[in-house]
Parts: sequence; structure tokens; C-alpha cells
Amino acid sequence: MIEAAQFVEAARERGFDWYAGVPCSYLTPFINYVLQDESLHYVSAANEGDAVALIAGVALGAQGGRRGITMMQNSGLGNAVSPLTSLTWTFHLPQLLIVTWRGQPGVADEPQHALMGPVTPAMLDTMQIPWETFPTEVDAIGPALDRAIAHMDETGRPYALVMQKGSVAPYELKAGDAGARRAPVAARAEFVGAAESERASRHDALQKVIAHTPPDSTVVLASTGFCGRELYAIDDRPNQLYMVGSMGCVTPFALGLALARPDLRVVALDGDGAALMRMGAFATLGVYGPGNLTHVLLDNGAHDSTGGQATVSPQVSFAGVAAACGYASAVESDDPAVLDRLFESAPLDGPRFVRLVIRRGTPDGLPRPTITPPDVKARLMRHIGAA
Repeated sequence: MIEAAQFVEAARERGFDWYAGVPCSYLTPFINYVLQDESLHYVSAANEGDAVALIAGVALGAQGGRRGITMMQNSGLGNAVSPLTSLTWTFHLPQLLIVTWRGQPGVADEPQHALMGPVTPAMLDTMQIPWETFPTEVDAIGPALDRAIAHMDETGRPYALVMQKGSVAPYELKAGDAGARRAPVAARAEFVGAAESERASRHDALQKVIAHTPPDSTVVLASTGFCGRELYAIDDRPNQLYMVGSMGCVTPFALGLALARPDLRVVALDGDGAALMRMGAFATLGVYGPGNLTHVLLDNGAHDSTGGQATVSPQVSFAGVAAACGYASAVESDDPAVLDRLFESAPLDGPRFVRLVIRRGTPDGLPRPTITPPDVKARLMRHIGAA
């Protein structure tokens, strides 16, 4: 058994100062230690997949050898499969995973872990994530971290430490101020009542976004599907990244980048289907989102990339959700001028949200990006001066 400080401080010496995850009783000492150190950063994510995407965003903007750790119970691997297989693996965005081994064969545990425990190693192997058991001796901590870093630096992909029961001694969480909350804002609806055929197209909306996001100071992360493809077709700029999977993860991904790089303005281009898939991210952005983060949701009421099947978005006030979750401003409209007002307004002390209702449809012959995911990631990192 080791002390939480022994691992965290060894990790800090190697550049690990960002943590995100979902609690597990095995992880309690780590979380308690990190929460009480102001020089470390911990984000409590709504689910494990969001935590993976957030730390991927940190890796995207990393400077000075900074690194991130995602912590989760092994049951949460199911929530994290999508970003682990189509974001971190595809774009070569490294992170250290600490995965607890509930239901480990031979160790008595609760019935919900009876299947996940035995299959945890196979899940990691199947996702091509090298792993070893979490160190339980002080002398083993440094070598384990060094092996993880060597793999991360060589491949640009995650490495996992699987934590067995009793690996870390308890660490008390002292009572304290949970931090000031933002004053609640009221969602604003500015609908002009345009018929669907009269609404702006995605192309129109993306042109406005491009006009307001100069490459020297702004990063634009586009959600998977036609959103990223159409942005690429209009203008393939070095400050843009096009997600090709991990549906719903663009907002925690953008949050990680915005937190790691307060010098940049980060814009997350979202879609209604993607936003509905991971609505817990609204709460995470509302609490942790900084003022350099802008969330733009282009809502056409359909899964346009997969044949136009309807979503339930017409029944949802996304701005109402954003306002209730703590965004600094939240507006929804069918008037594309709302984007001009968004980008021309003064900075706020938290993230801003706009939902623009657009019409369905995509230009014929829409191309797929010819630049590969690793190349578009590397180009963006060079552009923003990341490691």
C-alpha cells in the first residue's frame, strides 16, 4: 500500500497536473488529495467518457510537458469506449488512465461487478491500451510512470494502471468552501418564427463562425458528421479540428482545451443529436467552463449525417438547460444574426451558449477531409504552440 501523496507527487514531477474522472471508493484518497492542492486541477465529469474527452483536450493544448490523468471505476470503461477508440486512439492524444479493478477474480465484491471484473483486462487489450497493475510499493511508482510516459510519447495514445483493492491508504477530505457559484442567468429565446425553408443553412451558419474566429487567437472544434465535413469544405484553416467519432464529446474536449489554454478562444461546434447524447456535459461546462469557451449548437432537428432521422430537439430548450447548468449566457434563436451578436459581445466570466435552429439538408458532393486525424491534430498543435 502507498500514500496518495507518494504517487501524485511523483506524477507531478513528470508533468501530470490535470485530473478528471468519476469517483470510485478505491480512488477516494487520490481525489481527496488532488482537490486540496490548489496547484493541481481536478474536474468532476458527468461520466467517464466525458472525462476522457476532457483530458484529450488538455493534451491537445499541452505546453511545457503538462500531462493529464483520467480516473474511473472499471464499470465506467463502458462509458469511455467511444472516446478511447475514436478520439484518443484516432487522433493520437495521450493520457494516463487509472482504472479500478472492481470484481477482480478472487476478490469478493458486489454483484454488479461480477462480469466487468473478469473482462476488464480483455477490454483494455481489445482497445489496444497497454496496462499494468497499479504500483503498491513506493519504489515501483516512478518506473511505472516512466513506462507509461514512454508509451504515451512514442505512440500518442493512452496507457492504463489498473488499481486493485487496498492499493492506496486513506486520505481525509477536509471540509472547506466548495467555491463560489455563478449568478444564475435567464435563457433568452429570440425566435422570429421563420419557416423551415427560410431558416439559415448549416453552410450559412459556418460561414459566420469562420468570419468571427480569426486563426491567430481562436480554435474551432467541430462535432462529428456533416458539421466537420462542411466546415472543412468551406475553408480548411489551421485553427480547426474535425472530429470523426466520439459523438457528443466535442464539448468536454473543448472544455479541456479551454482550461489548459486560457490564452485561446475555444469554440465548440455542436449538433442537436450529439448534444442530446451527452447532456451531462452541460452541467460540467456550467460549473467549470471558463470565459474563453463558446458553445454553438446548430440544431436542424435531425441526424443529418445518417439519413435525416428526426431527433427530439424541437421539444428541448437547450438554452434553458445551459442557463440552469450555470453558463454565463444562454440564447436560442432561428435568426443567424444571433451568431454575430455572440462573437461581437464582451467576454464574460463563464462559457457562452447559442443554439441556432437551422434547416435540414447538406450540399451535394460534400467531401470528407483529406487531411488525416493525426495530421489535423498535429497541424493545430503546431499552430497554437503546443508541445
